[in-house]
Amino acid sequence: MKPTLLILAAGMGSRYGGLKQMDELGPHGESIIDYSVYDAIQSGFDKVVFVIREDFADVFKARFEPRLAGKIKTEYVYQDLKNLPEGFSVPEGREKPWGTGHAILMAKEVINEPFAIINADDFYGREAYKQVFDFVADSKDENEYAMVGYKLNNTLSEHGTVSRGVCETNADGNLVNIVERTKIGYEGEKIFFYEEDSKTELTGTEAVSMNFWAFKPNYFEKLESAFLDFLKEKGQEMKSEFYFNAVVDQLIKKGEASTKVIRTDSKWFGVTYKEDKPMVQQKIDELISSGIYPEKLW
Repeated sequence: MKPTLLILAAGMGSRYGGLKQMDELGPHGESIIDYSVYDAIQSGFDKVVFVIREDFADVFKARFEPRLAGKIKTEYVYQDLKNLPEGFSVPEGREKPWGTGHAILMAKEVINEPFAIINADDFYGREAYKQVFDFVADSKDENEYAMVGYKLNNTLSEHGTVSRGVCETNADGNLVNIVERTKIGYEGEKIFFYEEDSKTELTGTEAVSMNFWAFKPNYFEKLESAFLDFLKEKGQEMKSEFYFNAVVDQLIKKGEASTKVIRTDSKWFGVTYKEDKPMVQQKIDELISSGIYPEKLW
């Protein structure tokens, strides 16, 4: 069964200052989403599901439907703060979305096959999509998931510090823990993470999570159960968020699932900051020049 690509595209990008999911970065107005879907198609995926906000659905569909029609099946689902299980309601005054776990749950009714999830504004590289496709083809255990582990030095920005989840694995290459480092950046040619008044040097070869994961369909049930627990405990808070990777961590620690870390040499890049845009455009131009992509994608 071929996997589906689930793209999380409901966020606005406060640090970037706009709807960066649709920012034109390729020579013919292509966005990072265009390149992501193109790579997925080339790697064997046959359906893409977009998680978006309903208030920009018309603009979003008008942009991507003409490009993708006839090339890959498409579905759209909407993340809405009010979309909660029966018996729960949004606390008065809350405006913040419920988080990535809630976003993924929006696709529960349209995905019945193994699926990969990515961020809309991150460029993951063709090799990573092929590796995820091969994992889905080979993995027969419904409780075996996967996460693409990028080399830290392939994921940094020259324009500020970044947050990265540094992965710890066991002898089998399965995920044991993800340690969140909220401030990682260059100091000269060296890489450090900063914590209060201290700094610790990193090698740059550490495997980090960039939110490219692969799941089996039963993950939706596990995620839904965890969301109910989250709402009972934190559903009346103004800014609490429900993260899908925290649920994976719980499942691993309970022995209810395993997560293979797929180490990749693919280079990640994204538009975290406005200043990143020229760099991303340059990298795309280089990939076109090397023959990875046609000049006009669609």
